[in-house]
Amino acid sequence: MAVLQKIRKRSGLLLLVIGLALLAFVIQDLFSNGMKSQSHDVGSVNGKDIAFEDFRIKVANTEKNGQNGQPITQTQAANQVWEQEVAIALINEQFEKAGIRTSDNHIVEFFKKDPNIGQNPMFLNQLGKFDLAKFKEYFKNNPEQAQMMKDREKDADINSKFQIYSSMIKAGMYVTNADGKFKYELEANKVNFDYVSVLYSTIKDSDVKVTDADILEYMKKNEKRFKSEETREIEYVLIEDKPSAKDEEEMKAKINGLLTGSVVYNKETGKNDTLPSFRNATNVADFVGANSDKPYDSTYVTKQNLPAEHADKLFALPAGEIYGPYINGNYYCISKVMGRKAGDQVKSSHILISWVGAERAAPKEKRTKEEAKVKADALLAQVLANPSMFQMMALTNSEDPSVQQNGGDMGFISRETGFAKGYKDFVFNNPVGKIGIAETEFGYHIINVTDKQDAIRLATVAQKIEASEQTTNEAFTKATQFEMDAAGKDFTTVAKAAKLTVNPSIKAKPMDEAFGAAGNQRQVIKWAYSDDTNVGDVKRFEVVNVGNIIARLKKINEKGLMTVEEAKPMVESIIKNKKKAEKIMAKVKGSSLEAIAKANATTVQNAPAASVDNAVLANVGLEAKVVGTAFGSPANKVSAPIEGNSGVYVIKTKSVAKAPKLPKYDDYVNKLKANAGQASGRVFPALKNDAKIDDNRLEFY
Repeated sequence: MAVLQKIRKRSGLLLLVIGLALLAFVIQDLFSNGMKSQSHDVGSVNGKDIAFEDFRIKVANTEKNGQNGQPITQTQAANQVWEQEVAIALINEQFEKAGIRTSDNHIVEFFKKDPNIGQNPMFLNQLGKFDLAKFKEYFKNNPEQAQMMKDREKDADINSKFQIYSSMIKAGMYVTNADGKFKYELEANKVNFDYVSVLYSTIKDSDVKVTDADILEYMKKNEKRFKSEETREIEYVLIEDKPSAKDEEEMKAKINGLLTGSVVYNKETGKNDTLPSFRNATNVADFVGANSDKPYDSTYVTKQNLPAEHADKLFALPAGEIYGPYINGNYYCISKVMGRKAGDQVKSSHILISWVGAERAAPKEKRTKEEAKVKADALLAQVLANPSMFQMMALTNSEDPSVQQNGGDMGFISRETGFAKGYKDFVFNNPVGKIGIAETEFGYHIINVTDKQDAIRLATVAQKIEASEQTTNEAFTKATQFEMDAAGKDFTTVAKAAKLTVNPSIKAKPMDEAFGAAGNQRQVIKWAYSDDTNVGDVKRFEVVNVGNIIARLKKINEKGLMTVEEAKPMVESIIKNKKKAEKIMAKVKGSSLEAIAKANATTVQNAPAASVDNAVLANVGLEAKVVGTAFGSPANKVSAPIEGNSGVYVIKTKSVAKAPKLPKYDDYVNKLKANAGQASGRVFPALKNDAKIDDNRLEFY
């Protein structure tokens, strides 16, 4: 009590001390970060800011919705939204420059192309045409839906503008008759020439030396090809927190004990209780619920859905028998057969013929139910006469688009599967090979029963094989010790002494998260990009369900040119060939091809009808420069050495055959138009390459 009184008397002094301490902490943090404050914008494109708050909401929605039905991480969502925002900013800038505007009609036309709107019966008139008045009336009476539609209008506006923009690009990429004629001549003009080739492969790679200076010089001459983003190189050791052999044995003994039962002391009664075994448990579902890390599953499964390694033995067990213990993934299991059903799973194919008013019938469907029956009967007669044609008939006649492309195959279903009753009655009540008709609310189905499989119901006790507390503590101790030992020392040497493996270095960009065998580890990459992290720094990361990552920042690669090591695989062979060409050119001199061939232990060869469009030389490959030179050389004159793709060439043109003129060149014009039509797809990369883009995402994610 006396202590509390003293604290109360001095509370003012304590608050002052605490306040000063907090202030000192804040000031120290400001100075340690160079008085740097976090940006309110996640980035900018050509001076136009991308606000973080809007960006954050879009990232959250993208992460929530996933991609193609699959979950994605926050970092993946942030990267996806960033690319979208950059593209929108760049293309909107082009819209402004081009003066592109959209009207309500553009927006409506965009929505009409969406089948959920343009073909929705609610918005169609009596003639089956889209009715704008009905469309507007619906959203007038449904404010919540109207707000959702308003949000979609932004996408519709951008897409409509882009359609106009794409059309403008295509219109600008016109092709003239002269272009068509030129294309024709590139293909049809032929040149006949003799040549001597001395290939680069005739000089050993060891005879030419490529230095780092050579590679750097080449990169500087071709800077655009060798642009590189900022990266961090991180090497690491992974000490997994995984069960030891002792842990596995203890888990096996534990699950074995469930087969024999056990006696435990009951504190409440002061007596020993005998617990039932898996073999004699009266309520198997309760037993599984009390002893398994996976819930009891009462469904019947076919053999193909059982663990592959144990499927044969499990499926062959009589009812009431037990199999195990066995390992399935990360679990020790024991399974008991609770029942068996013959023909529980049925596989079938079908051809659907619908009628007007049938469930999910296409809006354009005009066929009556009677007409549908006539068509279904006719198709049935055809497939009965030739069952092997069923797949092709489904492809060409079925009105079920979800399975049309795979020959009407519906896969395996059980009696519990949510299928139309008439369809299920047919497939379960008929043998394999039976073909017939069933009626459902979707239409008439010509059905082929293709397979049936028995199924069993298992009660499985599965206990996860996990690292014990002792094993986890040992891994933690080892990782902590390695982190201390590796600080300021050679990472590989310390790892070798500790009998640990240094994994291949990860070259990470600022917004990466993939981290080799350790999976997604955004925290490690953020640490590598922290202002406080220097080359050579070592840090341990404890990762749930993985273990311990001890990472070392190996290298910082600034934005600009690639490193010599990165460019070497792309450049070394080019420079080698260049140096080989210099050596060869000194040897391919002479007044005739025959003399040059003899001096270089090769032969004179002939290209009888080469064209610029197809400049391939036999046994060599594409040599456009050589063929082009042949077209431009005077007849019967030995050329100077030509540096080609595969070697050095000396040629002598014999004749050039000009292609006859055509009355029109429409086919060649159309070929060029097809290529020009793809120009809009090259817009974004070109705009992005020339844009000034500031990316601050690292501050937020």
